[in-house]
Amino acid sequence: MNMAVVGMIAGMALGFAGYFGGFGAFLLVAALGAVGFVVGRFLQGDLEPGDFFRPRDERRR
Repeated sequence: MNMAVVGMIAGMALGFAGYFGGFGAFLLVAALGAVGFVVGRFLQGDLEPGDFFRPRDERRR
């Protein structure tokens, strides 16, 4: 699926959540969308769990 279409669907979902559920629902949908994005990247193999725990400057001491 094209990334523009995925972005449009995500924006529509956030819009519906904000309109019908208020700001709390908007934040919940945004947070769950971010978690789903990260899990999807893990499943695709683009991310590894160590990517979140390594220091930014990969210098070894």
